[in-house]
Amino acid sequence: MEKIAFLGLGHMGEPMARQLWTAEHALTVWNRSRAKAAAFAAESAGVTVAATPAEAVRDADVVITMLAGPDAVREVADAIVPVLRPGAYWVEMSTVGPEVVEELAGRVPDGVILVDAPVMGSTDKAAAGRLGILAGGDAAGVEHVLAHFGPVTRTGALGSGAALKLVVNTAVIGGVALVAEAMRLADALGLDEGTARDALAAGPLGGAVARAFAADVHFGSDLAVKDVSLATGTTQLPAMEAVLTHFRAAAADPDVGHEDIARAVTHIRTTRTTRTGSDS
Repeated sequence: MEKIAFLGLGHMGEPMARQLWTAEHALTVWNRSRAKAAAFAAESAGVTVAATPAEAVRDADVVITMLAGPDAVREVADAIVPVLRPGAYWVEMSTVGPEVVEELAGRVPDGVILVDAPVMGSTDKAAAGRLGILAGGDAAGVEHVLAHFGPVTRTGALGSGAALKLVVNTAVIGGVALVAEAMRLADALGLDEGTARDALAAGPLGGAVARAFAADVHFGSDLAVKDVSLATGTTQLPAMEAVLTHFRAAAADPDVGHEDIARAVTHIRTTRTTRTGSDS
């Protein structure tokens, strides 16, 4: 049986690791907060908790990293690269952008196969095993593992999964901000909230409306800032620069920053931002 090391038991990582445990894979987990890893293992008989990332991956056939962002991935890479064994697969599933994937590719030892496979979907789909997996690189040897998380789309060369994830997240986050501003306009015009929301949901922005008012899912405004920053750092995206301003303000609010982006919708609707010549 393949030995799998899963690093990162955050809002997305924990339900994803649980899919592997349910499928009865030999599973070792590591998390920055050891208490969270211990709690996961206590509920999942047979799971091994590693004290360090290096300990987790030393004997692994498949290593999966699901971390908060580029800095966290680089820090874990420092620990695991020296001990990854030849023949192992490293599946990087965080949202970090193609440049970080290229950087990691330059660091992996000979014989280690790096795959970038970020996901589409939030915590609800992670818990149900219905994420969309965007797999770049030579993913054939791990596609059967990735399939436990949801349908796998092969996107092309290494880094293409990370690139497509930026495109998808930019559209989603931008759409949510646009819905928030449309609702702000509805508020200013004195329209009934339910009527305005239903009208928007029936139009082309229906999917974004559903995400803007979603409950029981989690994608923090601070993560939205990270993802949009990666996108706007790649090319000129004037509309997304404005969206980034919204989410930076929301992320700076201690009551909103780590909460789901649906909370940012309320922040955008109710916070006045002074701009030259106008208030918005």
